[in-house]
Amino acid sequence: MSDAVRPGIPPLRIGALTVDPPLVLAPMAGVTDHHFRLIVRRIGGVGLVSMEFLPAAALVRGIRPVLRKAHFVEEERPLASQIYGRDPEEMRRSAALVEQLRPDVCDINMGCPANKILRNCAGAALMGDLRRAARMIELCRRELSIPLTVKFRLGTGRPGEPLNYLELGRICEDLGVDAVAMHARTARQMYRGRADWSHLARLKRALRIPVIGNGDVRTPDDAIEMFERTGVDGVMIGRAVLTDPFVFRRAAAALAGRRIEPPTVEERFELIETHFRWILRDEDRRTALHKLRSFLGRYAHGLPEGRALRRRISGLEHPEEFLPAVESHLRPTGAGRR
Repeated sequence: MSDAVRPGIPPLRIGALTVDPPLVLAPMAGVTDHHFRLIVRRIGGVGLVSMEFLPAAALVRGIRPVLRKAHFVEEERPLASQIYGRDPEEMRRSAALVEQLRPDVCDINMGCPANKILRNCAGAALMGDLRRAARMIELCRRELSIPLTVKFRLGTGRPGEPLNYLELGRICEDLGVDAVAMHARTARQMYRGRADWSHLARLKRALRIPVIGNGDVRTPDDAIEMFERTGVDGVMIGRAVLTDPFVFRRAAAALAGRRIEPPTVEERFELIETHFRWILRDEDRRTALHKLRSFLGRYAHGLPEGRALRRRISGLEHPEEFLPAVESHLRPTGAGRR
């Protein structure tokens, strides 16, 4: 698609909540924590941010690290809290806890393709048991006054099992779900191959409630193309934001009929500096080291000689070494401190 922009796409409405612009940060385990959500929110352009998914069993048992992940601040709003599990009663109790925490949306994960989730009959495995899925939705809906959404895939993709996203979408609509999000791949595909957006168009035509599209949206042009080709009410961006947290700012500008330049190296360095100082301040050393390696490995994709920087950080053993390593790497470009 060309660099032309297509303004005029209306806000996304999820129950009483207005999401403007209609762009959603996807929930991603180990990524969309409190710090990263704030980073994306402060860059701008995102309409709704999502927490990394929370296991219902751990929530209802009060497991401290999981409760910590459920923390958020007002600056993050509008915000969706996503829960997952296999037992409808545990999901009901976890939805009641989410209701007490008062995010803007509660989302049920019926789309995660990770093997450890599928083996536990949760995530996308629920698409193979629509009776259990329906009971789960019904019980959660009773506990919630805030909007409820469900995220799913085309189907499990297992041999002999049909693509049943239309059936699940209609179940959601009939049980009072306020909107659905669909990743246009099967669980078996994981993230391989191309997302088939034609199924998003079919789902949108079949439902009266809003549909949020997900899968292979990497650029502002991709977001506009998904809106135009499928008619979805909102676009969810996941993996692209790992290497380009500025993608929402540029996509929102495109939706408004403007074209803005990609971030400068200086802007990218300021983002890294802010994010890493938060991690160093709030995390224990082991967690900080893991997060710094993970996030810098992704951020390096947008930096000069990013591959060399990734090789360099692979040998770092202390959290305090990461920011100086980035600064000294960027100093020849003029992006380091003066």
